[in-house]
Amino acid sequence: MSAVTAKKSMDLCSGPFVKKILLYTLPIIATGLLQLLFNAADLVVVGQFAGSEAVGAVGATGSLINLLVNLFMGLSVGAGVCVAQAIGAKNDDAMHQTVHTAIPAALISGVLLTVVGIVLSPQMLKLMDTPEEIIDLSALYLRIYFAGIIPMLLYNFGASILRAAGDTKSPLIFLSIAGVVNVVLNLFFVTVFHMSVAGVALATTISQALSCVLVIRALMRRTDACRLMFAKLRIYRATLIKIVRIGLPAGIQSSLFSISNVIIQSSINSFGTLAVSGSTAAGNIEGFVYIGMNSFHQTAMNFTGQNIGAGKYENLGKIMRICLVCVLVVGVTLGGLCYAFAEPLLSIYLTDEPAAIVHGVTRMGYVCVVYFLCGLMDVMSGVLRGMGASLAPMLVTVIGVCGMRLAWIYTIFQTEPFHTLDCLFLSYPISWVLTFAALLCCYFVIRRSRNKKYA
Repeated sequence: MSAVTAKKSMDLCSGPFVKKILLYTLPIIATGLLQLLFNAADLVVVGQFAGSEAVGAVGATGSLINLLVNLFMGLSVGAGVCVAQAIGAKNDDAMHQTVHTAIPAALISGVLLTVVGIVLSPQMLKLMDTPEEIIDLSALYLRIYFAGIIPMLLYNFGASILRAAGDTKSPLIFLSIAGVVNVVLNLFFVTVFHMSVAGVALATTISQALSCVLVIRALMRRTDACRLMFAKLRIYRATLIKIVRIGLPAGIQSSLFSISNVIIQSSINSFGTLAVSGSTAAGNIEGFVYIGMNSFHQTAMNFTGQNIGAGKYENLGKIMRICLVCVLVVGVTLGGLCYAFAEPLLSIYLTDEPAAIVHGVTRMGYVCVVYFLCGLMDVMSGVLRGMGASLAPMLVTVIGVCGMRLAWIYTIFQTEPFHTLDCLFLSYPISWVLTFAALLCCYFVIRRSRNKKYA
């Protein structure tokens, strides 16, 4: 490995783990915050210059975008785990094959999503009971967004490879550049050309294309086995099977997770445009807390993956405990602060409807304060995936989160006294508690069953 590459990459297989986990995770948090700012900038700009209906139009697309995109994004998780395990095992051939299989997989996934997103957006929004007054704007936003989905997937696959190789700083730099471009273009398209949701969608698409170019360039400039060479791109069958085996359950989990969110969004839609706008703004604020916690999911997954590859099984429990403590501290701190300042934060997004702010505060009371539970759940999923056990967290999460929320919505929520937004939002923390407990049990069962290997 060259000095340049070594300088950017971090050894994830030796201590001190607390310091390394924090140094590794902080750039991921910053990168995730910048990605979230893509959508936040959309909402803030349209809220300031186009009103609450435009905010609702953009917000109503979030669950649907996640539903369609997350299935394929799971493959990037599989690629990252494969790279991490290959690096730990010092297997250059496996690294090379994973990188050159992952990029074509991202391209193929992007083409499929582009077609589905552009053609079916209006029909899917109608199925979600999106209010009539915003459905046309939402469909326009979705079509422009999905027209630029290929570079978004390429960026995420490439960034996943870089992080698995121990380089979390480069994706941060790339998103910083793209984030500035996104904000500038948002303001330009909306205030100068008065393009409303079309303008913010176009700005997001252009900025994602820029981040894609930068991450591909970084992979091409590496001097280790993770270097990308276009002439060597091909689908390695055995590698693709391994990526799919690890990544597909993660993608299915995220998509099914999104299905429950789509149904919840449909339930929120039934309370009217103000409820949609308030919940959208609150959800965007909560996203900043989630990014801070979910970053430890990626850290737990890649640290575990490299140590599995290196055969250092004694480090697994230590990595899990440190990540759980870190995510607990981050979740309690950020969630508490966001709820304490809920009204002024919501006022940034919602400038013309005080009633929408009330709905947003209600949601944050049920989600932000206990959001650390979601973080604990995600860390356990990351540890299990890093171990190569991707099916277990998928099944547990599908049953614990999706199954529980759907059961809640179609039973308790349907009864007259409980058909309220408060009851709807209560399904979030209950599902997190149940799923975290199940994942923790799952971890100990898997460790015990592989006791000879993970001594």
